[in-house]
Amino acid sequence: MFEARLIDGSILKRILEASRDLLTEAAWECSESGISLQAMDGSHVSLVSLFLGADGFDYYRCDRNLSMGINMISMNKILKCAANDDIITIKAEDDGSSDVVTFVFEAPKMERRCEYELKLMNLDVEQLGIPFTEYSVVINMPSASFSKICRDLILIGESVCISCTKGGINFSCDGDLGSGKITLLQSTSDENEADNLTIELTDAVKLTFALKYLNYFSRASTLSPIVKLCLSKDVPLVVQYDIEDIGYVRYFLAPKIEENNESDND
Repeated sequence: MFEARLIDGSILKRILEASRDLLTEAAWECSESGISLQAMDGSHVSLVSLFLGADGFDYYRCDRNLSMGINMISMNKILKCAANDDIITIKAEDDGSSDVVTFVFEAPKMERRCEYELKLMNLDVEQLGIPFTEYSVVINMPSASFSKICRDLILIGESVCISCTKGGINFSCDGDLGSGKITLLQSTSDENEADNLTIELTDAVKLTFALKYLNYFSRASTLSPIVKLCLSKDVPLVVQYDIEDIGYVRYFLAPKIEENNESDND
């Protein structure tokens, strides 16, 4: 038997909303340690990696490892039926006797209980090994600022060049109507850590990425006030949002090599 209960059911709603433009189907891997997901977007350009630890749930039971093939669009529709303050429980049989996963939504005072079943899919999913990488630059910044930068620059062009030194980080974009450049300097405050921008740097970095995907990633800003960006030459960018005390979602996006090379030759 698999069962996971989350008092703050809005976490699951926000996770599904953040991935709605990237994933149409995915295998949710359930084990004793928690729930994980790893899937490429439909264009095989970006990778989504999610982990929700067992200790972060209010009740968690997983008698044996279980892989649930789920249509993410359908799951998002079902979760929209839950109120933001509902308690959400996910249940499934792990002995192969059922081809559905059950979602139970309960109001905080238990005056309402809704139950939905979603048919599972048979997915042939190969888990991609994500190698450990020592990144040249690790940036922690307010997720709201990152979202606004992505929204603003996509009005100018399709790609953004991210360059980082010890002093700060530049986001620049060129398009048919002109260009844009946003510079952020390191800042720290003891009053609110979520407003800080910190940069850990071993080597300066200048890389170009598709803004469409960064905009998709930034929708996870509802999960965390802070976003972590990890960059190194010739490896995918990592955009990570820590989800309260339960886990994280990571997005991986390869740099646009051709544009980067052109900018290096300028």
